[in-house]
Amino acid sequence: MEEILKKIVETGTQFGLKLIFAAAILIIGIKLSKWAVKIILKSKTLSGMDEGVRKFIGKSVKITLYVLIIISAAGILGIPYASFVAVLGSAGVAIGLALQGSLSNIAAGILILVNKPFKVGDYIAAGDIEGTVSEIGFFATKIITADNKQVSYPNAALSNTSVTDYTALGTRRIDLVFSTSYDSDIDTVKNILINVASADSLVFSEPKPEAHLSNHADSALEFKLMVWCKSSDYWTVRYNMLENVKKAFDKEKIEIPYPKLDVSVQQVKGEK
Repeated sequence: MEEILKKIVETGTQFGLKLIFAAAILIIGIKLSKWAVKIILKSKTLSGMDEGVRKFIGKSVKITLYVLIIISAAGILGIPYASFVAVLGSAGVAIGLALQGSLSNIAAGILILVNKPFKVGDYIAAGDIEGTVSEIGFFATKIITADNKQVSYPNAALSNTSVTDYTALGTRRIDLVFSTSYDSDIDTVKNILINVASADSLVFSEPKPEAHLSNHADSALEFKLMVWCKSSDYWTVRYNMLENVKKAFDKEKIEIPYPKLDVSVQQVKGEK
C-alpha cells in the first residue's frame, strides 16, 4: 500500500509540476504574443500599409501564436505532438464544414484587402447601406452610417454586390437641377448659378463650374449646375448651393414655379 501511495504522490507531483509549467507557458506565451503583435504592427514594413490590412495581419499573427502556445503547453503535459496536431486537424475539418459561411466571409475579407475596392476611412454605398468604413474584419466589414449607426456587413455578401466608393478619388462633382419659369432670361439664370458657385470657397475654380439649360419641362425651364469639390466637402457644398441659389433667385426676381390649385365656388340656382 505504501508503494502505491508513494507512486500516486510521485505521479501527482510530476503531473502537478507539468500542469504548473504548462499554465505558465500559456500565461507568459499569451502576454508575449500580444507584445509581439504590437511590435509587428508598429514596424516600418506595416506602418505604411492600409489600416484594414494591418488589423487583419495582426489578428492572423495573434491566432497563429496562440495555436503554437497551446501545442507547446500540450506537449509539456505529455500529449504527443503528432496526436495533438491530428486532433486539431480533424477538429479543423469539422469546424470548417460547420462554418462554411464563415470561411467564405474570411476568404472574401482577404480578397477585399488584396484587391482594395475600398479601405478603412472611405465613404461607400453597398446595397441599401451607406457610410464610412471603420474596420475590415475576418467575417464582416463595419460601416458607420451618417446618423452614427454601426452596421456589420458580411464580407461574402459585400464582395458579391456592387460597391460605390465616394471618396476613393478625393474629389466629386455635384449635379443640381434648378427650375425657373418660362419667362426667365436663360443667360441671366446661367450667370446667377455660375456666380453663386464661384463665390463659394469650397468650390474648385478648376474644373470650372458649369450651368446649362438641361430640359424644357411641362411648366418650367430646368437648369443644371455642375461644380467640383473635395469629397469631404460634398454635403456642405451641396447645401450651400441649394440655399444660396434660392436667395440669389429671390434677389433677382427669378420665379421658381410650383404647383398651384385654383378653386372656384359656383352657387347653384335655388340655394341661398
